Amino acid sequence: MTWTQVSTRLLHPGRFISLRQDTVTGPDGVRGTYDHVEVEDGVRVVAIDGQGYVPLVEDHFYLQQQRLLHLPGGGTGGQNPSQAALRELQEETGLHADDVDPLGVIDPLPGVTAARTHLYLATSLRLGTVNREPTESGMRVHRMTLGEAVEAVRAGRVSEAGSVTALLLAELRLR
Repeated sequence: MTWTQVSTRLLHPGRFISLRQDTVTGPDGVRGTYDHVEVEDGVRVVAIDGQGYVPLVEDHFYLQQQRLLHLPGGGTGGQNPSQAALRELQEETGLHADDVDPLGVIDPLPGVTAARTHLYLATSLRLGTVNREPTESGMRVHRMTLGEAVEAVRAGRVSEAGSVTALLLAELRLR
């Protein structure tokens, strides 16, 4: 048996997220409620230049109350994930890529949201103009080799789920 939705109720309609409460029948046949967050899918991009460097961005995250180092990315904004990945890479780093190659998809919080994070590898990069959103005004770009970025994951300096997974998958693919 699987979960069955009986009904759904919108508890909070937000600009970027919404909170829903579903009446469900669980795998055990018992009826109950399930609260969950609706948020758009996200993307993360490992962009490797001709010298083997990867840009990571550092930005302040309100909930963690600290600056975090992570790969360029964000929400899909209604675009297909590969187009969103190209857009986010350009907006946050100024780098353009003609195409991105999928590395995989993760479900970072499957008990809380159905939102998925699509992971990509970008190569054949060219420099353009940064076009960040106002909330990203304090963002800084750091360049490191893929090996250095993976070591930053191992050392806990990169902890955002999509970035961790994408960097490790890129390292495996490019061995």
